[in-house]
Amino acid sequence: MASGRPSNAAHQMSLFDLIDTVFPSAPAAPAASVAPAMAPTPVTERAPIRPPAPVAVAAPVASAEYRHAEADREIRLGDCLVAYRLRRARRRSIGFAISTEGLTVSAPRWVGVGDIDQALRDKSGWILRKLSEQRDRARRIDAARVEWRDGTSLPYLGDTLIVVLDPRVAGVHLNTDAEGLPGVPQRTLHVGLPQSAEPAQIRDAVQSWMQRQARTLFEQRCQYFAEQLGVRMTRLRLSSAQTRWGSASADGSIRLNWRLVHFGLPVIDYVVAHELAHLREMNHSPAFWDVVRSVIPDLDQRKAQLREPTLPLFD
Repeated sequence: MASGRPSNAAHQMSLFDLIDTVFPSAPAAPAASVAPAMAPTPVTERAPIRPPAPVAVAAPVASAEYRHAEADREIRLGDCLVAYRLRRARRRSIGFAISTEGLTVSAPRWVGVGDIDQALRDKSGWILRKLSEQRDRARRIDAARVEWRDGTSLPYLGDTLIVVLDPRVAGVHLNTDAEGLPGVPQRTLHVGLPQSAEPAQIRDAVQSWMQRQARTLFEQRCQYFAEQLGVRMTRLRLSSAQTRWGSASADGSIRLNWRLVHFGLPVIDYVVAHELAHLREMNHSPAFWDVVRSVIPDLDQRKAQLREPTLPLFD
């Protein structure tokens, strides 16, 4: 494959999409359709252009119950009771949509209940798997929510950061005095707010501090790897994107998601090197990966770490 920098400065390459184990957002599952004699018709969400990376999800639980918030019918599929919402619509097929609320079935007005039940049984494997995935996502979302208060913990540079509300402090100050003491968190973040501070105040102060730290660190790592790769970065911007870790444009500008600051330095370096390598190879060809491996030999292991944790929700 031909290599080299394209002449179109607007051309952009982005790192692979985030998956929901990193930023859980409980998306609706792609809809499935069953037509008695016609081609399937999607209901709510088209399948993604690129399939997401495999995610470990809980298998359907025996004797589980899945109930839509507005359920008006129910059916037993195997050992599971599924209460679903039935919508009559102007369409030519029976469609299934799985969301955080549960299962919605859309069917033409002329299709009988018996046909709908049979279609549900025919698709029972898909339905139960998607319902289980949605339940698993919901649990991970609940676990990722941050209770913004004194003593809350957050991942920072691959370690645990404890938030301490300390009105004696001006602004936000990172304390590492406890480093090396067994059983004691190595980092505490002292935030100059009273114990009575609102959760939103604490969140905003911590997030602003993390973004400042991210910019400083990313600039240092970009400068280092740009020299190693023989490329020139013209501009660095922080991103809050929910769908990608970073991107690179042929004009030399780099975007990096500030949430990378939750990871350890090896993972951050991988993403930085990945984006800077695009300034030499604006593609994902074997030549591109050779460029990345020239500075990150163990890139596969580092890349895998991006998929492991569930990061905190800053909401």
